[in-house]
Amino acid sequence: MNLTVSIARRGAAVLLAGLLACSDGTGSGAGTGRLTLLLKDAPNDVVAAVVTISEINLQGSGGTTVLSTTAVTTNLITLAADVATLVDDAVVPAGTYSQLRFVLSGGYLEVDNGDGTTSIYASAPDYPGLPVGATVAGTLQMPSMGQSGLKVTLPNDELVVGDGGQKVLVVDFDVAQSFGHPAGNAGMWVMHPVIKGAEVSLTGSARVDLTLDPSVTLPVINAAQVTLADFTATFTGSDGVPRAAAFADGDGDGTFSAELLFVPPGDYSVDITGPTGLTVFTTTPALPGSVTVTANATATAAFVVTAAS
Repeated sequence: MNLTVSIARRGAAVLLAGLLACSDGTGSGAGTGRLTLLLKDAPNDVVAAVVTISEINLQGSGGTTVLSTTAVTTNLITLAADVATLVDDAVVPAGTYSQLRFVLSGGYLEVDNGDGTTSIYASAPDYPGLPVGATVAGTLQMPSMGQSGLKVTLPNDELVVGDGGQKVLVVDFDVAQSFGHPAGNAGMWVMHPVIKGAEVSLTGSARVDLTLDPSVTLPVINAAQVTLADFTATFTGSDGVPRAAAFADGDGDGTFSAELLFVPPGDYSVDITGPTGLTVFTTTPALPGSVTVTANATATAAFVVTAAS
C-alpha cells in the first residue's frame, strides 16, 4: 500500500482525514493501496495547541507498520490552508488494521486567561517547539503518548486494506474537549484526546492553471511588478460557497496553479481575480469557467492571460 500523509486546515472542524485506496472486501493480505491523512482543527478559547509527531504507525493483525519517523511539529489551531506532506509513498502491506497511532514527543498549550493575557503549559520547560522567549506557566501532561502513542480507533474497529478500490477515512480530533485541568491543580493541563474515526464520501480536487501570453507584459502597480502569483482563483460548488485559492509556480515552468483539495465531487464554477490596481485583464478562454470534480482525481481548467492593464 503506497501512502501519503498530509496536514491541512480547511473550514472549522478538527479533523485528521485519511484518503485510502483499498478494497471493500475482506482483504487477502496481497496487493497495495494508497492513504492520505489530513489534520484539521476547530476554533475555541485555546490560542495554540502545538504537538510534535515523532512517529506515525498502523497497528494490525501483522503487527506494527511504521509509516514515518520524521518529526513534524504542528499547531492544531492554526494549520496552514495548503496541504503539507508528512509521509509520501510509504509501503503498507495489505491486511487488517485496528488502530492508527501518532507518537508525540512533546507539545504545549496556550490558553486565553480571559483578561487579555495568555498562559503556556508545556510538556517540558525546554520543549523545542516553544516560541522564542516563552514563559512556561505550568505542565502539559501527555500520558503515554511518547511510548504507545495517540491511539486512533478505526471505524468498526478495523480497516481492511486490499488491492485497489477507494475509501475516505476521517478522524475527528476535538481540541476543545481534548485538554483540561486536573481537579484542584490550576498549574497543570492534561491532554486526553477526544478522537474518533468515520468513513465519508469520496473526494477529489480542482485545479486552475494560469499562464501569460508571450506578447503580454504585466504592469507595475505601486512600484511593484505584478506577477501571476498576485492573481486569485475562486471555486464555487453547488452549495454556493466561494473557495479562494492562491496561484503558485511550483515547477518553475511559468505555469501558475491554484488548487482546491479534497472537495466533494460535482460541478464547480471557476473565476479569477487580479490584484488591487489591475483594472482590466482578459483570458482565453473567457471567464468564468468550470470544472467537474470526480472522486480521487484532479479536474483541471487552463487559462491564458491575453491582456492586462
